[in-house]
Amino acid sequence: MPEALLSKQLAELQQQNAYRTRQALEGPQGVEVTQNNKPYISFCSNDYLGLANDPRVCAATIDAINRYGVGTGASQLISGYTTIHSELEQQLAKFLNYPRCILFSSGYLANLGVIASFANKDSVVVEDKLNHASLIDAAKYAGAKLKRYRHRDIEHAERVISSESNESGLLVTDGVFSMEGSIAPLKKLVKLKYDNQYKLIVDDAHGIGVLGKHGKGSIESENLPSSQIDVLIGTFGKSFGASGAFVLSNDDNIEYLIQKARTLIYTTAPPAALAAAAQKSLDIIINEPERRQRLQNNIQYFRDCAKHTSLNLLDSVTAIQSLIIGDNNKTLAYSHELKNKGLLVLAIRPPTVAQNTSRLRITLCSEHTHQHIDRLVSALITIEKNIH
Repeated sequence: MPEALLSKQLAELQQQNAYRTRQALEGPQGVEVTQNNKPYISFCSNDYLGLANDPRVCAATIDAINRYGVGTGASQLISGYTTIHSELEQQLAKFLNYPRCILFSSGYLANLGVIASFANKDSVVVEDKLNHASLIDAAKYAGAKLKRYRHRDIEHAERVISSESNESGLLVTDGVFSMEGSIAPLKKLVKLKYDNQYKLIVDDAHGIGVLGKHGKGSIESENLPSSQIDVLIGTFGKSFGASGAFVLSNDDNIEYLIQKARTLIYTTAPPAALAAAAQKSLDIIINEPERRQRLQNNIQYFRDCAKHTSLNLLDSVTAIQSLIIGDNNKTLAYSHELKNKGLLVLAIRPPTVAQNTSRLRITLCSEHTHQHIDRLVSALITIEKNIH
């Protein structure tokens, strides 16, 4: 692309209030963070259980660095696969009730690898319209015929599938939708996949660790056996407080991914230290259910406080609480005023969300206090009165 066209497009983004910038934190993740030497209460992190800076997780990471070093040096199929990677895979498979597990370096790479392995130019991939960008990109990367149904609309999904001549395909959904906080209707999707001989793939990045009695995610919260979800994808970058991703399925599917997933085969294995961090986080997730309970209490408290206001919140029982504002400029103004009041809540704008649905994406954590939430709700009420 010519430089002049690049400059023009950047200028247009600025004019549309759709220009994005990075802002550096001066320290670890947490509900209380520092930016530009100023303290803030953060409501924009996916560290739902407060494990990103947990001393036990940090200690496990440091111990693994001392044992394994920093980098893995090669892909998993050469020399980058260690005993700690293997142990973590086995522990995740046991926890989530699957025969096998395999690790990827990120959730994006996992989604690209999985869908591009199971689909090709002759395949149909049917996805929820609000799926994460990586799932949409994965179908395009595979060269498959991508068909999208309206958000959580099973009747529309049925019509989409019935309009295709292919005998089978992939049915792909988020477990928890990252910008809405809504949960996929998994029971209905399971029936749909059986009726049409489709393979059902669920990316539960925002569900595993926080949903269900034992933190097993959307599948557990919907009371489904894991065997009914063909492929389950999760990440360590949310409730685990670390980095990387994992894929669970039966023996043949996992073996096939090892042979075919280019985003696994042709990239350096994730550091053993991050596998150790995820391993310790998994132990905490299993043995400290009170963290999930605190998070659920905070979600309920926030919604109870907000229901007595005119705030336009989407319906959600998850840690993701989206306040729809609509206009880009107005959404940025809300975020700016919140920051002036010591609260970090970033503006989410197109193309991340649809046009005219710009929002504040509020994320709650087990470590937030009711005082933190009171301060946020009070600030939102004040700002709403002052911004027209």
